[in-house]
Formats: sequence, C-alpha cells, structure tokens
Amino acid sequence: MRLTALVLIAGSALGANPGAVGPPPARGAPRQPEGVQKVQQAPNLPPIPSDEQCAALPLPRSASAFPQGEELDYDVDAMGAKAAKMTMKALPAKDGAEPVEIHVETNTFFSKVRRVNGTGTSVLSLKTYHPLRYHEDAQEDDVHRVAEVTFAANHTVHLQSQVNNSNAEGDFRYAHDGLDVGGAIYFLRQAPLKEGQQICFDSYGIRRMWRVWGKVEPKEHVSLPVGEFEAWHISGIAARLDNPLIRREIHVWISDDSKHLPLAALGSIDLGTVRATLVAYSRPGEKAKAEPKANLKW
Repeated sequence: MRLTALVLIAGSALGANPGAVGPPPARGAPRQPEGVQKVQQAPNLPPIPSDEQCAALPLPRSASAFPQGEELDYDVDAMGAKAAKMTMKALPAKDGAEPVEIHVETNTFFSKVRRVNGTGTSVLSLKTYHPLRYHEDAQEDDVHRVAEVTFAANHTVHLQSQVNNSNAEGDFRYAHDGLDVGGAIYFLRQAPLKEGQQICFDSYGIRRMWRVWGKVEPKEHVSLPVGEFEAWHISGIAARLDNPLIRREIHVWISDDSKHLPLAALGSIDLGTVRATLVAYSRPGEKAKAEPKANLKW
C-alpha cells in the first residue's frame, strides 16, 4: 500500500506494490459496491469479516490525545537497514476539524532502491475522529501521484486521482466506519482499548477500499530511547475488498497512558519486513523527547 495503520503508511510510502492496482473504477460504472452487502472471499485464506461481523468502532474519547502542534518522528527500517524518516504532525484545528499530516522521505541509501517523498493529510472531525477529507501527494521515482478523497455521511467515498498526466475518478462504499491510511492511527489513539477487543473498519488506500480487522493483544512493555512504556499491541490484517488475495499483516503498539503515542509498527511490503519506530516527539508545553539512535527492545 501507499502513503491502514502506521506500518501501512510507512510501508506504502516506500512504494509497496500489493498487486497491480490500476485506475479506480469509473464513476457510475456498474459494479457491486465495495464494503457493503457481500464481501468477496479468497480461497484457502482466513475469511474477511462480513459487514455484519465488522462491528462499528467504539466511540472515541472526548479529550484529544494529540494536541495541536504535536510532532512525532520515526525511523523506518526496510531490508534490514534504515530506509526513511517519517513525521506525523497535528496541525491547527479549524471549523470543528483537525488536519493531521504524515510525511515520509527515503534516505540517500534507500533512494537507490526506491526513491519516495510523499505527504498525506487527513482532516478529522473533532466529534468522531473520522476523516472528512484526505489528500495525498507523493513522488515515487519518476511517478507523481495525487489523490483527493472525500467521505460522505451516506457511507460513500469519492476519489479524484492523478498519476503523472493521467486523471481518474471513482466512488466507493464502506460498511460502518470509513477511515483513511493517515487518520486510522489517530482514531486508534482516541479509542478506548482493552485486551481481547475486536477491531474492524474499512480504510481508503491506493485508490481502493481495504477491510482492516484484528484484536487488541495483552499489554507489553516497550523500551525505547525516548522512554519506557506499557503499551497495547494491536495485531491485524488489511485486505483489499475488491481482491481479497491482496492482504497485509499489521502490528501496532500504542502507549497505555494519557498521550496514547504510536510507539512502533511492523508489517510487510513487496521488499520484505518494514518497521517504524518512534525516535523523537514534541508536544506543546512539554519537554521534547529525542534520541539519535533507536534500539527497540521487547
């Protein structure tokens, strides 16, 4: 996936290619809506939860875990080496919505394998922490990709996409909850988590809708150079609704404290395992935490 959780952002921004994506379905083209009615299943693989099984997400906490001005910095490792830097920012709120921005850029070493410089911005409702809009602009080697995505109250998602000089447009549907690759991690920070809790939602990513499902594992102690944390471990799978053979395993660790920091994420792309690790963060009114070298210990 490109620029549904933290690791999917990191992995997709590195140009992961989960199958040939192609253009989105043409607007108004006859097809079964994605994310509603019957979900396609892949033989010999664990089934994707149906709409009935994919229960609505819990109501988010009213107090925001991420104040405006918060900045989180990550090292992204791929192929056994540092590949990129990722930054997540909570931008100033306006008209009852808060934009959150994720920027990923590969380093000099990894750019010889795959050069990426991309930014995704999700505009979240401060009532539901669901996205109202999502914008993505990424340069991947010689390919420039832009996506404008809008979420409507009737469970529809409208996409306007540009790849170099080629434009496309499409509509999608989702079941109970429609998120995007950028805003999903911020919703999880707001969600009340408990061991054994099932999580399921639909997410926009690379011109398609994906179903993401998993559960909250027991708490784990996570040791990072920026601090010691008790953290919830969320494990899950993301599968494309129109092609269930294309799926990705996801692991995300979120601190069990008032900050609910996304500490680390682990997943896979076409080049192998990808890991994103929090190496620095700053929040208004608090002393910044940073360490030049991150050494993740479990």
